[in-house]
Amino acid sequence: MDESEYFDQMEENTQKALDHANHEFSNINTGKANPGMVEAITVDAYGSQMKIKEMAAISTPDMRTIAITPWDRSLLKAVEKAVLTANLGITPTVMGDTVRLPLPELTGERRQELVKLANKHAEDSRVRVRNSRREAIDGLKKLQKAGGITEDDLKSDEKEIQTMTDDAIKKINELLAKKEKDLTTV
Repeated sequence: MDESEYFDQMEENTQKALDHANHEFSNINTGKANPGMVEAITVDAYGSQMKIKEMAAISTPDMRTIAITPWDRSLLKAVEKAVLTANLGITPTVMGDTVRLPLPELTGERRQELVKLANKHAEDSRVRVRNSRREAIDGLKKLQKAGGITEDDLKSDEKEIQTMTDDAIKKINELLAKKEKDLTTV
């Protein structure tokens, strides 16, 4: 690999870490209805696994309710079962042609558990960023030993990679702070 490929790889990996953090945070129940909480749940439908978002309309009729309306009414029970199996802490109810998910009020204790969970997801993402930094720097050091770049280039590249790392970790921390605020605001 050449020098630019290490930077491209680093950028791709940090973006994946940010996307991962964002995705995990969107799945945490803040007490407010969010379609993202159920979109990725898989349902046994037509002899295969399908995500809810691929087979139903998901809406939030109010701040504390998620409504899932399958396009094929015969899948109502399968959707209800999938939501129960996903263990979201929400009990679905079938009303007409819609599965409704009333979100329970979050207790102070539950909010603190969710803050801990958000912190764990943030740390996982930060570790991914750091690992990608290490891989990029190791690769550049090998390139320098092989004569592909000078020692000055290596120092300059290491600084740039550290800046990319710091920026990504700062973004993860900002996402975490926003999520913690959502979780602790009653």
